[in-house]
Amino acid sequence: MSPTRLALTMALAENVGILDDVETIAPGIAAETELLRVHTRGYIDAVAKASAAGEPAILPGPEFDHGLGSDDNPIFAGMHEAGSVIAGGTMAAARAIADGVATRAVNIGGGMHHAMSDYASGFCVYNDAAVAISWLLDRGYERIAYIDVDVHHGDGVQAAFQDDPRVMTVSIHQHPATLWPNTGWAAEIGKGAAEGTIVNIPLLPGTEDALWLRAFHGVVPSVLRAFKPQIIVSQCGVDTHKEDPLADLSLTVEGQVGAFRAMRDLADELCEGRWLAVGGGGYGVIRVVPRSWTHLLATALDRDLDPTTPIPEKWKQTVHESVPGIELPDTFGDGGSAYYAPWDGPGGAPDTGDPRHDRAVERVDGAILAVRRSVFPTLGLDPDDVRD
Repeated sequence: MSPTRLALTMALAENVGILDDVETIAPGIAAETELLRVHTRGYIDAVAKASAAGEPAILPGPEFDHGLGSDDNPIFAGMHEAGSVIAGGTMAAARAIADGVATRAVNIGGGMHHAMSDYASGFCVYNDAAVAISWLLDRGYERIAYIDVDVHHGDGVQAAFQDDPRVMTVSIHQHPATLWPNTGWAAEIGKGAAEGTIVNIPLLPGTEDALWLRAFHGVVPSVLRAFKPQIIVSQCGVDTHKEDPLADLSLTVEGQVGAFRAMRDLADELCEGRWLAVGGGGYGVIRVVPRSWTHLLATALDRDLDPTTPIPEKWKQTVHESVPGIELPDTFGDGGSAYYAPWDGPGGAPDTGDPRHDRAVERVDGAILAVRRSVFPTLGLDPDDVRD
């Protein structure tokens, strides 16, 4: 979660010209009333107190429960302020869209999707996406779709709105049997009035671009069309990349760009273009995150970047001055592809003659069908019909 990845992303986007003539908005600091939309008073007070103490270890006393001081969520001076600025950035993006200043807005510093109402979790202190979604609901939005493409399940946002039928949370992630936080099973679909507004697509380790995108397109467009959102909020973590040190999916930058463009297209189709995108995970701090999120910025700006575009020498020089000896990619892509074969119904997986590939397709198709059979009937859709 090093801020280096944010600085390098903005520098790369500027060096390649993506941000020419683009207005940026200062994030500001999320007000306490905004944080209280999602988080408890006791939790915010504990974060503020720990932040003021600035101790790098677990502090004694019940006021320092709430997951603070763990390996994932160490206490540091200014923690409350830093978390409030992250939430403030996503709030600024939400306001820009709600006020008609922009149709799309991006906060690459956001995406703290694991933070719960009363405890920190998974490097996340304040859940900026949930705060912004809550605020948008009070600004007149009646149906909001949240799509999470981080390698980890978007558990904090799901928990925040699990009883609210106005918010659909969709998460496509590494299988919970193989990765923390060990939630996000296909059977988790919501309860009561919110049944069918939780959608989870778990994929096995090793899933590559074409099969990840097959799973995404086999589920996400159908559930969003049935839900009819007025705005899409996307958590765009890039720890799905094959080089990421904390997880086991095998996407390339090209596959990730395919996901970004698909979410943009859904926003254009269903929400008159309204799309709020935030960052999230991604621990290939130098080689992966800056390239992937430069593509995200380009996608939001309709300045799609060819993956074969060379990395600017100026940016490489900046990196080498800070991290001598690191091998940097030469282009904005990895030689991957956003091509995928669409899901074509139960038993429709092709027989290519390559047993390893065919087994991988079979497993992904099994995941697609499990999700469709769990959630599609609640939305009035036929899980076996490829048109849904």
